[in-house]
Amino acid sequence: MSSSAKFALFVDLENCGAKEATLLNVLEKVKIRGDVLLGKVYGYTDQYSDLKEVLLSNTFSVVPSLRYGISQKNNADILLVIDALEVAYTNPLIDSFCIVSGDSDYTPLVGRLKSMGKFVLGISRSEAASNIFINACNEFQFLENVGGRSRKQNVKKKANADKEPLDEIELNKLLVSILDEQTDKDELYASELKGILLRLRPDFNEKSYGCATFMKILEKMVKRFGTLRVRNDNFNVMVSIAQSNKEAETTVQLSMDNWREAVAEQLGHYKEDGFERINPSILKADIQAAYPDFSERALGFKRFSDMLKALEKEGLLKVEMDEQKTMLIQVT
Repeated sequence: MSSSAKFALFVDLENCGAKEATLLNVLEKVKIRGDVLLGKVYGYTDQYSDLKEVLLSNTFSVVPSLRYGISQKNNADILLVIDALEVAYTNPLIDSFCIVSGDSDYTPLVGRLKSMGKFVLGISRSEAASNIFINACNEFQFLENVGGRSRKQNVKKKANADKEPLDEIELNKLLVSILDEQTDKDELYASELKGILLRLRPDFNEKSYGCATFMKILEKMVKRFGTLRVRNDNFNVMVSIAQSNKEAETTVQLSMDNWREAVAEQLGHYKEDGFERINPSILKADIQAAYPDFSERALGFKRFSDMLKALEKEGLLKVEMDEQKTMLIQVT
């Protein structure tokens, strides 16, 4: 996915939970991939007033929720489809679409957009994501993962991150995050990296960090943190994640003594972000990201589902099945 992509972003607020931090995370995910030329949210009501600043600063158009009859949800779905197709046919600048919803009703829309040569990124809560919609998209991300797997930062701080200047630690983390999101390349031109950084933080200025050029601040980050690698290639400056940082693993590993606390901490992240139910695969992937040597067998369980049942007995979660007979974890 090219970082020069031009996106139209359509958000079903009910699907994303209408949390400020979650919406900021979605924007960050899309802006790393390209420019957001058009944004629109559906289902807005006064209860989402805390989103006003995010919506206005990112020039979103708002479609209010008009509650009438049993077809109210379908009305919003139809409006999103109509708007997306209108953009696809009338705005040749936009070559990529992001749809924040997992409803299978959007699958024909995805098919039409792809037939027109458009790239489609889908984002949804794992609880509401249809396998049909997931497989139809060019790329799909679960909303639970959009904010990062093993997060140590405070959620409230994350929500307000765009209101305060980045310190050097936060800047370094953001640069690493941008590079880590590049699925089709291991390194970026320094100019391309700066372009993505400016999309995420338009107020960025090298002089704020005592540097005259972007190259100088990269050298400063390398010297202080060692998580970036900078090299010259025929007069081009290339930036990547330092190999030692890629291979670094947490020194703490799960054991019979601490695995319950580690899982409970991860479940707490979901609850803080407003997710009441998640797919077990999300939880397992997050645990594996934080603890690379994780194995349920090493903890005395034959399957991950057996581990979940043990946690259910202790009241940390509840295992249930949805209408499609898919296992979900209810965070208690």
